[in-house]
Amino acid sequence: MHIIADSSTTRTEWVLVDGARIVERAFTSGMNPYFQTRREISHCIRLELPDSFFRRRWDHVYFYGAGCGTADKSKVMSSSLVAQFKTPVTVESDLLGAARGLLVREPGLACILGTGSNSCLYDGNEIVQNVRALGFILGDEGSNAYLGKTFIADVLKGIAPAELANAFFEHFAVTPNALVDEVYSAPMPSRALARYSRFLADHTDNPYVYQLIYAGFMRFFTRNIAAYEFRGKPLCFVGSTCVVYRDILDRAAADFGVTIAKAVRSSMPGLVEFHSSEQ
Repeated sequence: MHIIADSSTTRTEWVLVDGARIVERAFTSGMNPYFQTRREISHCIRLELPDSFFRRRWDHVYFYGAGCGTADKSKVMSSSLVAQFKTPVTVESDLLGAARGLLVREPGLACILGTGSNSCLYDGNEIVQNVRALGFILGDEGSNAYLGKTFIADVLKGIAPAELANAFFEHFAVTPNALVDEVYSAPMPSRALARYSRFLADHTDNPYVYQLIYAGFMRFFTRNIAAYEFRGKPLCFVGSTCVVYRDILDRAAADFGVTIAKAVRSSMPGLVEFHSSEQ
């Protein structure tokens, strides 16, 4: 038996797997070594996972996580996992997890649209091309953090419709100054921005909101997908954003000239299939 974990900055999904069968599933907070220390990650694992995940030594732990795309950050995560599970560990990026989860062994384009965003060309086993995501300040186009950042900036600059801005402040019971302070002082700012962006999901009938989301998705396509040889390859998405705004995403894709083959919330079913085929 082994453990597979798929982690975004917001949430981590864990499963205990016996072959192709999921024995147990659990969720913890998201983990990202760019924003958390080894100690903070270890506390999250130990305190939030059920005891059943620590009752024995497993054959292997496969961890796919945001912020784990470089050797030094991957090492931080790996050290935390080894300390908690006392078993062999493999740490990979959340993007490779998305690719294997969406396409399993089939070549194609895999994209993340959740708290952050990313994309890659996948050969059926590994990533062969990637346009750098660059995070919520320089990139992450179309993500919840990107949409939240754009919307909050419009609200604070008086660009968003007044009735929408007023409803936003009433819904979250926050003042403009407190909002700025939170965004700039939060330990994981992309998570804070993503939380505020969820307000948009209830207002997609507002032309301003619809256009903001559509423009974010078009920026994702033009600044990321356009760099790949995408014609004739399946284009797949994973993450909360691509599911919640699927209709708008489909329209943006059509205007860009592509068709989305799959859009799902979780990579886990495909990851279980991928690793069961290795047994």
